Amino acid sequence: MTKFRFFAAIAGIFAIAFAFSALNFVTNAQQAKEDGNFNAKSPLIVKDGRFCATDHNPEKVAAAETDFAARLETAQRNGEATAEATGGVIDVYFHVVNKGAGIANGDITDQMITDQMSVLNAAFAVSGWSFNRISTTRTTNATWYNGCYGTSESAMKSALRQGSADDLNIYTCNPSNGILGYATFPSSYTSSPSKDGVVLLYSSLPGGTAAPYNLGDTATHEVGHWMGLYHTFQGGCNGNGDYVSDTPAEKSAAYGCPAGQDSCRNKAGNDPIENFMDYTDDACMYKFSSGQDTRMDSLFTTYRFGK
Repeated sequence: MTKFRFFAAIAGIFAIAFAFSALNFVTNAQQAKEDGNFNAKSPLIVKDGRFCATDHNPEKVAAAETDFAARLETAQRNGEATAEATGGVIDVYFHVVNKGAGIANGDITDQMITDQMSVLNAAFAVSGWSFNRISTTRTTNATWYNGCYGTSESAMKSALRQGSADDLNIYTCNPSNGILGYATFPSSYTSSPSKDGVVLLYSSLPGGTAAPYNLGDTATHEVGHWMGLYHTFQGGCNGNGDYVSDTPAEKSAAYGCPAGQDSCRNKAGNDPIENFMDYTDDACMYKFSSGQDTRMDSLFTTYRFGK
């Protein structure tokens, strides 16, 4: 049986912008300066709760879109097959980085990992994707544990990462400044393959202590980025949005679970607070849209499948 399913893709896929993203749980108001590096995390605090560090530089966004369009054009010009991955099994390499024994030191239990995998599989099932944990590594390294967002990221990932572009590496640790997690986007793999993957705060896994973000959907959100999705509130009411037509426009991130919120009254639909790519509580999130499904398929095909 083949690892991924395919179909004959129809020409005319929309261009897509990418960025390197981080999802944060903060307990105090602090402003971090943007560093201007497309592949770095540039935090901007918005309020207590989740936040994302995404480089929105228009020139870099345009460059990412141009790259995607060029890849499609080259494939068509060369008469390459237009088979597209529309789902399948993604192998997962799970890396537990801790500073010592016990959950409080980041040495999460295997049951927490099993539960996290179940959350991911339930979230992506409707899109045809599933995740199979191949192995789990456990590394005691206090430097990596506390520096996995920033100073130790490269060393940690270079030492631990396994597989290729279509394999998912998940790292759990204790990122600085209370960060919940961050992910690389598909377009980043070519230039930085060793950094590819998802990093999670260990206590955001099911059974962890990072309530209300401890039901496992920090991983769902970050894997969504790894598959190529933007936040639902990308671009606000009048921007380019998340490049998905069936997610209603949203002025800014939603927090908690504000039922019926409509921040873009000049656009159709209430804010998509139930979508995994918003900033609401884990208990509020439960779906991806069909447009997001199509987008994930397209990006996985272009940047990950067979790479």
